[in-house]
Amino acid sequence: MAELSKSCGSNCQQDQHQIQDAEIRDRLSHIKNKILVMSGKGGVGKSSVAAYLSIALAKKGYRVGLMDIDLHGPSIPRLLGLNGHIQPSSHPGKAIPIDFMPNLQVISIESLMGEDKDRATIWRGPLKIGVIRQFISDIEWSDLDYLVIDSPPGTGDEPLTVAQTIPDAKALIVTTPQEISLADVRKSINFCRQVKMQILGLVENMSGLACPHCGKTIDLFKTRGGEMIAKKEHLPLLASLPIEPEVVTLGDAGTLEALYEGQFPCTKVFNKIVEEIAKPGKKEEVVSMQAKKEIKDKKEGLVSMIKFAIPTAGGKLCAHFGHCDQFALVETEDGKITGQSMHTPPPHEPGVLPRWLHEKGAHIVIAGGMGARAQQIFNENGIRVITGAPTDTPESLVNHYLSEALITGPNVCDH
Repeated sequence: MAELSKSCGSNCQQDQHQIQDAEIRDRLSHIKNKILVMSGKGGVGKSSVAAYLSIALAKKGYRVGLMDIDLHGPSIPRLLGLNGHIQPSSHPGKAIPIDFMPNLQVISIESLMGEDKDRATIWRGPLKIGVIRQFISDIEWSDLDYLVIDSPPGTGDEPLTVAQTIPDAKALIVTTPQEISLADVRKSINFCRQVKMQILGLVENMSGLACPHCGKTIDLFKTRGGEMIAKKEHLPLLASLPIEPEVVTLGDAGTLEALYEGQFPCTKVFNKIVEEIAKPGKKEEVVSMQAKKEIKDKKEGLVSMIKFAIPTAGGKLCAHFGHCDQFALVETEDGKITGQSMHTPPPHEPGVLPRWLHEKGAHIVIAGGMGARAQQIFNENGIRVITGAPTDTPESLVNHYLSEALITGPNVCDH
């Protein structure tokens, strides 16, 4: 009897999980864009950026949901001055998010905690994962243009749950200029690439303070750190936000909506971020359509093998195509790597490398940067070129391509 009871319990749990999966898929199908605001380090202003971005999108007329999954340290309700509580829906077991302003709905664990806002949330991983899934399945979001998700710092249960539950979520990574923050941001970038989450770009927060007396910028946390890591990782730097004491005061008072009633530099910056995020044809894209075609052709016997050429230096992709130490030639078949060899290229002269790689049998070149003339010669030799690839090992780049998850940024060499 005990074994039968266990079996029934297990089956019931499995059925409930499948029902919740279906509810999540249905709910997400009514949300056009999902943005995970994350950072490798705490204290960089991630929640403030998530709140600013949500308000900016709503003010532009988009229908926005803001989901606070920082379960141990929720900041969104206090930044927004959110006093309401989540109300039960007419549907059993469902709830309605809080309407903060026209076009903006909000959900946070703090809105479920009653009057004691200082009570600690002492939860382990499985419980946190369950709550995040419920924030999607059991909350009756309106049809949304954007769902902005405020994640706690790090690469633990919360962002991983989002990556697994919302496969088309895109990341916006927040940093400050100093190295101690950038070191953790690199972990966030690697996290996104490992879980195949597209990165919209970086936002550098706390980027200088204007002296109230002379107007000169004081670099309290160094300068240009976000710009440098964005360039190195071939990612867009969406904005550099200065420290604005008035904005800090608005956040502490829970009146961030007033940002759009006054003249603040960050208001203009966030309007530009919204334009960048909302416009079609983002600089960073997932290489997928052509990959799908080539993999489809290969399965149908039209292409038996694809050989990739990757310029390398120190075992990883070299950012500048013509200055690499060696080329990795990676052979694939049936969507899997079957072999790899390293080759020292001939002296770099115009047109030499494309012809040399054509003789080596290359079909696709994955590069960080490449001049327009070189790309033209490759095309003339029947070799497709992908530029803006991140610094990674040849095996990783090829596997990401084959799984339709190779993320590319701007061509770092456009001469």
